[in-house]
Amino acid sequence: MKKSQKLHLIFFTASLLTFFSCNEKQPTPTTNAIAAINLKRGALISCGPGDKQFGTIEFATSCTQKIKPDFNLALALLHSFEYDEAEKVFARIIDAEPECAMAYWGVAMANFHPLWAPPAEAELHKGAKAIAIALALKQKSQRETDYLNAIATFYTAWNKVDHHTRCINFEKAMEHLQATYPTDKEAAVFYALALTAAADVTDKTFVKQKKAGAILNALHPGKPNHPGIVHYIIHTYDFPQLAKMGLPAAKKYAAIAPSSAHALHMPSHIFTRLGFWQDCINSNTLAAASAKCYAENTGIKGHWDEELHAMDYLVYAYLQKGENNFAKAQCDYLRTIKKVEPANFKVAYAFASIPARYVLENKNWQEAATMQMHPVDFPWQKFPWQKAIMHFTRVLGLANTGNSASARTEWQNLKTIYDTLVNQKDAYKAMQVQIQMNAAGAWLIFKEGKKIEAVARMQAAADMEDKTEKHPVTPGSVVPARELLGDMFLAMQQYDKALEAYEASLQNTPNRFNGLYGAATAAVKINNTEKATYYFRQLTSVANASNGSRPELAAAKLYLEKQVR
Repeated sequence: MKKSQKLHLIFFTASLLTFFSCNEKQPTPTTNAIAAINLKRGALISCGPGDKQFGTIEFATSCTQKIKPDFNLALALLHSFEYDEAEKVFARIIDAEPECAMAYWGVAMANFHPLWAPPAEAELHKGAKAIAIALALKQKSQRETDYLNAIATFYTAWNKVDHHTRCINFEKAMEHLQATYPTDKEAAVFYALALTAAADVTDKTFVKQKKAGAILNALHPGKPNHPGIVHYIIHTYDFPQLAKMGLPAAKKYAAIAPSSAHALHMPSHIFTRLGFWQDCINSNTLAAASAKCYAENTGIKGHWDEELHAMDYLVYAYLQKGENNFAKAQCDYLRTIKKVEPANFKVAYAFASIPARYVLENKNWQEAATMQMHPVDFPWQKFPWQKAIMHFTRVLGLANTGNSASARTEWQNLKTIYDTLVNQKDAYKAMQVQIQMNAAGAWLIFKEGKKIEAVARMQAAADMEDKTEKHPVTPGSVVPARELLGDMFLAMQQYDKALEAYEASLQNTPNRFNGLYGAATAAVKINNTEKATYYFRQLTSVANASNGSRPELAAAKLYLEKQVR
């Protein structure tokens, strides 16, 4: 560990010891110190099998044997991102055995959630307090001290050091811990998680993800029912270029931890990347039902965030299969939802993206032009990136219905959000909005007749999108920029360029309905019968449900029938 990090840790620990009694050598923290953490408590709630299946974990601690089952359970919950339930079990351990240092480590890890949004201020306070207590305890091994010091690198100076830098600090600390304890399998698992969390989203060589994947794949044969190994393999390979390597894990995870709503959903990340739409639908139907059950059993006044997250992936998959009726049913259901807990980034994204996907995938421009945010009283000001989806949708709708003036007003709203994100130093989200600005602006001026300039801006949007990666919260861009470029070339009757753009888009987003139909249509126009037949066959294979209602499917089937004759 670097000298500067050690100094931070010394200061960090010393500054938080006020949570103890005046007798700092006391082996057990005071009741007040524990109460100050503000732990989540209550019975474990699960909507899966009756015996609560979350996978198999074995983690040695210096705590007593009586808490071992609970600790392993809490760790299994942690590995499936069931953070609230994990914290409740860690709290139960603390209540029973307040000198168990690793239970406080578990609380800190449950408030870190490295592959989600950065922790809120309350979560950072909670994690920091838990670590301070644990570091002051005498009943812990050197290995446990090293685990605590590793997670402390993330919480140290959290109000001064940016989130990504602290993720990198945690990665380096876990690398050192794993090297110090090479036989500690959990250290290797958490190091792999840290690598993925610290990876640069613009790094197309995927150095850290590949390293994490190699670690996890080496561990898996010896621990086939470990939830974290298969879960993190999916996250590690959640990229178009790597997704095939994540398929075996995707097929196993739900069976390993069927009591976790997140475990039921997570395989769909890989299924979506590969265009396996029915698998995605099956996965998220179960996940949404489990999340709904969880909300009912916890007494949440409304819905749980995991339900909406599953719905976003579900709607995306329905649309790619041409099942508008099922997609529309989900949109209608969404409009009945007024309250979701917690009201976080996942919820904001689902509320914005689900209706946007439906109207844009179907090119319902009039509906897109008048899209309204729902719920009206949702704290949208906290989620500018998600709010941008509405303005992006409106620009495309207004441009395609000939209302340039209003489209320009909506584009300016996008620009305001972009400036806000730049000022917040949120480079990733600012780039996502910039891609939308270029794409929406391109179609705005295209409809005004500025075709050469429009193509240049649309090309810029596609190039930018190719250089970055989607956020794990989303199954994909609301509309892929390169697919929109194909649409533009198609409208300009530049069919060879349109085909090239659609095929390039399909490389990153395989089996997308509009990508396949666009490629086939462009191929027909240049008399490329071989490619037209291939893409129409692919479309009718992917969108093979008997209730598929898209008119494009009828056109595809008619073309294929003519080829047979």
